[in-house]
Amino acid sequence: MGSAANGGAVDMDTSTSNGSVSVDKGVDFANYFCTYAFLYHQKEMLSDRVRMDAYYNSVFKNKHHFIGKTVLDVGTGSGILAIWSAQAGAKKVYAVEATKMADHARELVKANNLHGIVEVIEGSIEDITLPEKVDVIISEWMGYFLLRESMFDSVICARDRWLKPTGVMYPSHARMFLAPIRSGLSDHKMSDYEGCMDDWHGFVNDTKSYYGVDMSVLTKPFSEEQKKYYLQNSLWNSLHPNQVVGTPTILKEIDCLKVTVEEILKVQSIVSSTIVKEDTRLCGFGGWFDVHFKGREEDPAECEVELTTAPSVDDGTHWGQQVFLLHPPVRVNEKDDIHINFTMSRSEENHRLMKVDLGYQIKLSSGKMLTPVNNKFYIE
Repeated sequence: MGSAANGGAVDMDTSTSNGSVSVDKGVDFANYFCTYAFLYHQKEMLSDRVRMDAYYNSVFKNKHHFIGKTVLDVGTGSGILAIWSAQAGAKKVYAVEATKMADHARELVKANNLHGIVEVIEGSIEDITLPEKVDVIISEWMGYFLLRESMFDSVICARDRWLKPTGVMYPSHARMFLAPIRSGLSDHKMSDYEGCMDDWHGFVNDTKSYYGVDMSVLTKPFSEEQKKYYLQNSLWNSLHPNQVVGTPTILKEIDCLKVTVEEILKVQSIVSSTIVKEDTRLCGFGGWFDVHFKGREEDPAECEVELTTAPSVDDGTHWGQQVFLLHPPVRVNEKDDIHINFTMSRSEENHRLMKVDLGYQIKLSSGKMLTPVNNKFYIE
């Protein structure tokens, strides 16, 4: 599971007036929010040093955005960002949390002697009411590959309802990246799928031999089911930079102060990448994101901070990268170009999950165009 809002959660609107899908709040809480009510999950995210350092530095190296200001922390979780905002000089912080983690946040705020500044509010951002507009909205809303979990919808709602016209967003900008990769996982997943199908064929033969029932009519749907599980689900992975075999390309750039929900319901991009390694295998594509803390044009950050989830030689982040594997892998060479047609939209069954159509065509360095290939993936 990816992260959301300081390790916290806010509820989604059930309306469709902003272009989002209708959501059953009870089902949504059972499937999603309940996870953030456990301290073990908070600890996982609070232990992510890349994540923590980026937010800590963005706040304390830009105190001019917080001193004497009013702050809204969307999905406060443990309350860490609300506490930092107060320590940086905010006069008032509203910390909104949809789960019972709000009780722990209140205790943490009190233990740090900030209960006179930080007010923890249990409820959804769509339902709560604040007594005033705020100068800053801070939130850690990013899910796997940035938009999984659809948490950003609630941050946009908070912005439109409660941010002053002169206010700033923390983070202020975000980008999504995609790059060709090599990985042994492609072979492993295909082997797992083939082993599963071998087991199925044995089951069909045994059922017919021992019990007189021919199950072979179900072979095709079983195969499709297992293909989705083994071959079409994107994977969480911690890629090493050496596994990136082509130039990273930007799929989407987001200005958190201006973007609308409609603009993130579907991410569509036609991009190109060039292979940079000699005689290697294209095993799939890796996706990641970064966010930036820049303030706003009229009120910029004194110290811009970046949080990146790009492949790293170190431990990276708990977000890792999303990997879309190709079956079979393709042999490529330096200076080959890959033309990519990428579309990511929300699952009809669960608006917090994503489906991806990823088409690509390779142009060899000789100029020859290979046959286009289209793949469907799921970020679940």
